[in-house]
Amino acid sequence: MTDAPDPAPDPRTPEPARGSEPAPGSEPARGSGRTRQTADTDTDTGTDTAAQGNGPKAAPRSEETVRATGLVKTHRGEGGAARAVRGVDLTVRRGEFVAITGPSGAGKSTLLHLVGGLQRPDAGSVWLDGECVDDYSEARWAVLRRRRIGIVFQFFNLVSNLTVADNVELPALLAGTSPRKARRESADLLEELGLGDRARSMPGELSGGEQQRVALARALVNHPALLLADEPAGSLDSRGTREVMRLLNRFHRRGQTILLVTHDARLASAADRVVSFFDGRVVDDADLAGDRTGVRPEDRTARTAAGRPGRRPTTDGDERPENNEHPDADESPDADERSDAGARPGRGGRGAGDGGGVSSLLELKE
Repeated sequence: MTDAPDPAPDPRTPEPARGSEPAPGSEPARGSGRTRQTADTDTDTGTDTAAQGNGPKAAPRSEETVRATGLVKTHRGEGGAARAVRGVDLTVRRGEFVAITGPSGAGKSTLLHLVGGLQRPDAGSVWLDGECVDDYSEARWAVLRRRRIGIVFQFFNLVSNLTVADNVELPALLAGTSPRKARRESADLLEELGLGDRARSMPGELSGGEQQRVALARALVNHPALLLADEPAGSLDSRGTREVMRLLNRFHRRGQTILLVTHDARLASAADRVVSFFDGRVVDDADLAGDRTGVRPEDRTARTAAGRPGRRPTTDGDERPENNEHPDADESPDADERSDAGARPGRGGRGAGDGGGVSSLLELKE
């Protein structure tokens, strides 16, 4: 008897493994895993964002250290909602010194805290060095601040039971620096800031100006890309304010990017740009340096010669003040009097509380 022919295969039935056999040396397909891996891989950088948890959104590298767009922050308390920041856009280029000024309660410090990740915005985005940080966890923000952001607060926030040297070394140790290198970095900074002989002192034994210099050293010990300063002279006298201004200028000339919040017109006049803040909004953005380009260390000599009268470049690429405008000149009693003469009302200048807005800053700059 002749066997009956096999029935024709049903076209609706998928063929077995023949078409889905893995190629030699490759892993077999696992459902949609290949598709998911492709979707979670950043095609520009080649990094697996799924493996990074709350990974950053990729962005082209730019000369912008800070870019904030549409920032909104509302504080809610027993007295109701207070809108501190209302749709703010802000850009700080690499090497730039930007001061944010405005009356108390305008939202200046809140904006600074949003940029530094100390508070989260209700809406808007923040980019640091071309990287979106909106989805960063608290732990990841802490690592970012240790390595790339230095913060100086109005009330110093030093650890009272640690010595001056230990306060400065602490961020370096937390960032993974070896104890020997951390001690060396601390000693170098304290020596430069005139506190070399105070390294073993406790914070309570220092004056307000000395404590703020320790806080500045602590903020700079990890060589951050961005320095945030929130009213660094708010609790200091006029001499302490001039000292802070001198030190910020010194590090800015070396290429440090600085975002400063202040209500002191003299301190703001040292900046390249002054952003006026009122009622949670930017109302003015004045360029005191004469241009809007990023200030890189290699370009600083040319920019200074063109945009900052009263200073002349030197052969080593640094700036040399002319006449009496020496960075350390305010350490002498005569310099104190000269500085006060230009800032006190009734003696040919404007005080920090005289108002005057950007026009007074321009006068101080000139």
